[in-house]
Amino acid sequence: MFALDPAFESGSAPLASLALCEVRLQLDARFPWLILIPQVAGAREIEDLAAADRARLMDEIVLVGQAVRAMGEALGAPVAKLNVGALGNVTPQLHVHVVGRRADDVAWPGPVWGAGVARAYDADALAAVRAAALDRFHAGQ
Repeated sequence: MFALDPAFESGSAPLASLALCEVRLQLDARFPWLILIPQVAGAREIEDLAAADRARLMDEIVLVGQAVRAMGEALGAPVAKLNVGALGNVTPQLHVHVVGRRADDVAWPGPVWGAGVARAYDADALAAVRAAALDRFHAGQ
């Protein structure tokens, strides 16, 4: 049975459930950032997914990338580059980060991990990014 690793609870919030993945909003207003977590018990690596689920994961990464771009637009900071990564060094449960980047973000051109301190969303920005992402999910399904 699928269970979310508790490590995701502290820095992210639930956003949506897609056919394969739970989508969570990373609570760092410095970057439009979503995390996909395949709802497959025990999955640690992409290779742990069945072939059909690997294909579905790629489709969901593309959809989430579109949602991240919509989040950037909603914040008035269009995304210039999507970073997509399935690292799992700290939290081994299979998950994929999709992060919107810009040449003027605080971590550019390096990785977002370990770059400064996360900044909380204010209520208006949080509502805007949630609505933008959810609108994209509804349009893409």
